[in-house]
Amino acid sequence: MIRWDAKGYVIAFTTRVGGVSDGPYASLNLGRKSGDEVERVDENRRIACEEIGVDVTRLALNYQVHSSRVLRAAPAVRSEHADGLWTDEPALPILAMSADCLPIVLVRVGADEPAVAVLHAGWRGLLEGIVAAGAAALGTAPLAAAIGPGIGPCCYEVGEEVAAPFRERFGDDVVRENRLDLWTSAERALRTAGVTDVDRLDRCTACEPETFFSHRRDAGRTGRQGVIAYVSG
Repeated sequence: MIRWDAKGYVIAFTTRVGGVSDGPYASLNLGRKSGDEVERVDENRRIACEEIGVDVTRLALNYQVHSSRVLRAAPAVRSEHADGLWTDEPALPILAMSADCLPIVLVRVGADEPAVAVLHAGWRGLLEGIVAAGAAALGTAPLAAAIGPGIGPCCYEVGEEVAAPFRERFGDDVVRENRLDLWTSAERALRTAGVTDVDRLDRCTACEPETFFSHRRDAGRTGRQGVIAYVSG
């Protein structure tokens, strides 16, 4: 796991290392709909939650659909179609999964009422406005964010139907030689949404097969990592 330090919160970007799955899902696959055995995925989720000191039975996550929908999390609710969750409830873990798309976390900074949001942000979600929706869910308090591992501009080739709207929305330099820079696009979306403190891991999931799952590299037969977070109280 890759920890992100934010006072009042526990936040970790997971990797593929440390779980019980095997084959293309080895080993800490968190995605039930990936083709892996459900029992192994559930054990991996338990391992991830135990690692950050929280109860897996309360874990909340979405049925992700590349949307801009961000919901308030409820304990153990896992079937709503959306791509973001937020909570201000202490010890309620929330998870956003990815396998090339960006896992993003946002937190209220220095607020009397801490709150955290996690987002699944691919190219569709970024264009749809998932980042702005996540920031809006946390209100007007100062916000900080971290952009986790995702496919990098080194590896992410796109067609003009994707490149053109990204150039228009985020600047000509986010697409070079038909390669899309999701990291920079997400950072600019965060800053436009009023987030002034943005950290980037800038680690390419496609380039690190020993560490991360990658949908594009592995032709779709792969697991899911993500970002898991909660308010620590």
